[in-house]
Amino acid sequence: QMQLKQSGGGSVQAGGSLRLSCTSSKSSCMAWFRQAPGKEREGVAGIYPWTGDTNYADSVKGRFTISYDNAKKTLDLEMNSLKPEDTAVYYCAADSGADCWDHGTRGFAYWGQGTQVTVSS
Repeated sequence: QMQLKQSGGGSVQAGGSLRLSCTSSKSSCMAWFRQAPGKEREGVAGIYPWTGDTNYADSVKGRFTISYDNAKKTLDLEMNSLKPEDTAVYYCAADSGADCWDHGTRGFAYWGQGTQVTVSS
């Protein structure tokens, strides 16, 4: 049973930056999702840590960077040029399967507790 523990997040003005971290052992497929009030949970960024391959939602490409730190055993999400529409609860996720990112939330068995990110205009 994998355990994912999140840290980081908070409030920032538009254009600012935040960093999210998720302590977890390395898994074949890891990702960050977010859920805004009244909306479905959506994939933000995914990574296959063993290969380094990454995927990003179009809405965050060029602004967000996902990475896995082998020394710290953390899944990180660096968020720059934040916009009010980035406001949501962010969740880290992991799975031992393949092609998890292609299956959205159904592709991930393990989830972090969620952390609020609020971007004000």
